[in-house]
Amino acid sequence: MNIRLTSSLTPEDEDMIAPALITAFASFLDLLPIAYVIRIDTSDSQVFQHSGRARHRPSAGEPIRDRVIERLSAAGRVRIPPIVISPSTPS
Repeated sequence: MNIRLTSSLTPEDEDMIAPALITAFASFLDLLPIAYVIRIDTSDSQVFQHSGRARHRPSAGEPIRDRVIERLSAAGRVRIPPIVISPSTPS
């Protein structure tokens, strides 16, 4: 996945905000069972980079979505209501 962000920030503001963005993205991505690299190149050629390794490999058939929701909720970062799917009734 490659995500690009274009902003109207000044180069000085980009240099100040980039480390905070790296920290915010890393705190979320660390909850996922993936390895990743975050890289921010600012308009004045500053480079901010962080990498993380996969801490848990999902077993075959393990729903990653459920595990992520469980970890986010346990970390107190989000409150996600349970999804209830009712069986459809025949017409």
